[in-house]
Amino acid sequence: MITATGEQLGVLPTAEALDRAREAGLDLVEVAPGAAPPVCRIMDFGKFKYQQKKKQHKTHVHHTKLKEIRLRPKTGDHDIEFKVNQARTFLSHKDKVVVSVVFRGREMAHIDEGHRVMKSLIEKLTEEAKVESGPQQMGRRLTCTLSPR
Repeated sequence: MITATGEQLGVLPTAEALDRAREAGLDLVEVAPGAAPPVCRIMDFGKFKYQQKKKQHKTHVHHTKLKEIRLRPKTGDHDIEFKVNQARTFLSHKDKVVVSVVFRGREMAHIDEGHRVMKSLIEKLTEEAKVESGPQQMGRRLTCTLSPR
């Protein structure tokens, strides 16, 4: 048996070990059940579990995800504002955001409208994001990648 301070008391009967733990106001925890005789320790088990959980939480690593926001050249101002707020939440979670303006049919004749939408969205997100790759046209899409600051 081991005390809360780390002092070894030797082999004790279970009843006596439980009495000592109660006197200290702590728990009797079996540390090594496979040993002969089994090793027990007097400790605050709730505090021990909390510290283990904290250690596990520190080792958690956030993997950056790639989130996409799609727009159209004729997207309204309120809808763009909603998409900007979505992008802000993604960026606050340290995720990258791909902004896509998709053209359909005759919208291809007005690519400048898509550039205007893209530029306004980038301007609204200058505080939270930096432009990783500028607006590029690939077929019927105008894409831009933003990463968190």
